[in-house]
Amino acid sequence: MTAREDILDLGKRVGQSIIGQDAMVERLLLGLLANGHLLVEGLPGLAKTRAIKSLAKNLDSELSRVQFTPDLLPADITGSEIYFSEGGKGEFKFQQGPIFANLILADEINRAPAKVQSALLEAMEERQVTVGGKSYPLPDLFMVMATQNPIEQEGTYPLPEAQLDRFLMHVEVGYPDEKSEGAIMRLNRDEENASHEKKPNSTIERLNPQSIFDARKEIGTVIVSEPVEKYIVSLVIATRYPDRYDRDLAKQLQVGVSPRGVIGLDKVSRAYAWLKGRDYVTPDDVKAVANDVFRHRLILSYEAHASSTTADQVIDRIVELVAVS
Repeated sequence: MTAREDILDLGKRVGQSIIGQDAMVERLLLGLLANGHLLVEGLPGLAKTRAIKSLAKNLDSELSRVQFTPDLLPADITGSEIYFSEGGKGEFKFQQGPIFANLILADEINRAPAKVQSALLEAMEERQVTVGGKSYPLPDLFMVMATQNPIEQEGTYPLPEAQLDRFLMHVEVGYPDEKSEGAIMRLNRDEENASHEKKPNSTIERLNPQSIFDARKEIGTVIVSEPVEKYIVSLVIATRYPDRYDRDLAKQLQVGVSPRGVIGLDKVSRAYAWLKGRDYVTPDDVKAVANDVFRHRLILSYEAHASSTTADQVIDRIVELVAVS
């Protein structure tokens, strides 16, 4: 099988246990392919945690789950130096934390204070952890999927802008449709019945991470033409200087997308095009992922909040105004 066939098969297997959330499964794959981190937001019970667990189950990788709580400490994530004594001699040894895994599930990340949330910053950006003045590299295959509840809920803290910018995409998860709800109910019933039956241990064929690395090499060769490059840049510039396009839009934006957003949109657009079987990026590929890449990087104005204008509405308006040159 080719790398693309392997990835599509992985997505199909994950999708079999995550019914009605095809977009979230696709974004998980895009995060893996683009070597970035995901922030997934949605109400409890929408299979956010189940999705990353299903991915780890079908991928030959190590999963760590960190449940973020108000009393969590940074060392609980990164690890710490512990004093060991043997034969009358003592020394400090580094005890790795849960961050030293391939897939990290940071569950309800916005229930912990900013100091703990920021403990992820170096790991997410530099792919290393520094403790006691010494740096420790993280695995080559490394992705953080952080889940958060809507910030209007009690006991949540907004993530710092610097940390939000480290996430490649911000994925919003909604309710499944009626047909999917029935399928979810039947799937849960079948899983409960299967757990009661005594069956011989069956091994799941797990995808070798090398397929991910091979896919990334192929994505690196996906062509982005000069007009598409200009289109990506124009979308970003429109978030910074919206008055060039529309006065009403300018009133809704306080801060635009950072340069990291340009890089992210390029990466995800190429991964999306590759996943669809093309070796070149089209403007439609860029539009398909623009909301997920921009959503968490925009800071809306007071006027936008007062009128209940969402980031998605602003992004949709920008995509509508910016033309492909």
